[in-house]
Amino acid sequence: MSLISYLTTIRFDFGALAGLKDDLRELGIKAPLIVADAGIARVGLVDRLKELLPGGQNVPVFTDTPPNPTEAAVLAALELYRSNGCDGLIAIGGGSPIDLAKGVALLSSHEGPLEQYAAILGGIPKINSAVAPLIAIPTTAGTGSEVGRAALITLKDGRKLGFISPHLIPKRAVCDPELTMGLPPMLTAATGMDAITHCIETFLSPRFNPPAEAIALDGLVRALNNIERAVAQGSDREARREMLMAALEGGLTFQKGLGAVHALSHPLGGLKQVSLHHGTLNAVLLPYVLEFNGSHSEAKYETIRQRLGLEVGASLADYVRGLNARLDMPSTLAEMGVPQDCFAAIAKSAVEDHSSATNPRPASEADYRTILEAAYEGASPRPNG
Repeated sequence: MSLISYLTTIRFDFGALAGLKDDLRELGIKAPLIVADAGIARVGLVDRLKELLPGGQNVPVFTDTPPNPTEAAVLAALELYRSNGCDGLIAIGGGSPIDLAKGVALLSSHEGPLEQYAAILGGIPKINSAVAPLIAIPTTAGTGSEVGRAALITLKDGRKLGFISPHLIPKRAVCDPELTMGLPPMLTAATGMDAITHCIETFLSPRFNPPAEAIALDGLVRALNNIERAVAQGSDREARREMLMAALEGGLTFQKGLGAVHALSHPLGGLKQVSLHHGTLNAVLLPYVLEFNGSHSEAKYETIRQRLGLEVGASLADYVRGLNARLDMPSTLAEMGVPQDCFAAIAKSAVEDHSSATNPRPASEADYRTILEAAYEGASPRPNG
């Protein structure tokens, strides 16, 4: 069992869930609220979690987490939290329950409305250490939200905004690869591509943070060496363990900031007319953004090629396209059902998104529109990847 202290405390290994009582005691949580979603409850993980808690079956549970967390769901969970006199949270599932729980942890100790704490609206300094303690238990290997400082929440007016603060990093991350063993192939692929995108974008970010870059590269190699095994053989314990570590490492490098892939996938994920999976969006967008950024990231692209054993000058965009094809991921936004008439609004939101500032090549609304059109049609926006 490895006990890692980097930004937060992480329990990592098969059987890590067994230490949950110790985490509760160390954090002083006596009345937790469990935040999950309907799928997690349906497969019995909520009941399994309750068996480990002092309150057993009496522990309150919120399972109405939507695929993309909403302000309305945060407020509903907050009401349950307050009505049961809770003093902390346990989030189990993918990034959606964890992000929703971060919203509850924030509003349980900070006066509303939620909007005022959004990063792009100047909310970062408004978030203080009074945030309720949160234990995050990932059941997918992708989002890294269990160690991330951000929550992505769609407000009532449809804007999908980021809420960012070191105080939002869960106080404990319980990473038990066993919990990912039942993840179906398509979700394994999509969440795995999310982790890969995190590692690539944080490595390419222009912010100076060599330790984070080293972690990003390590996570990228782990993920690329194991994602196809994890998809093809979901019971492969080593592959599942390596993918969960890669996702964790991708989350640990969020300190560097992300880039244009996430600047686009965040507002796309907030569309009401179609439900889009975040990891799948990232997989589709990544090759086109790599082509766009190539002229501004030549040295780092070569570092990635060296770590992956690719030829000098090989196209990273084509490498990702080949991986997507082998994983049976969609290759265009058109295949995902994204409507073209939203591109102008998405491009505008992308410029305003907090991830845009750390893209290695500055991107305008026109640039984002070009990337969207290319990703819709399967064309190349910039032959330089």
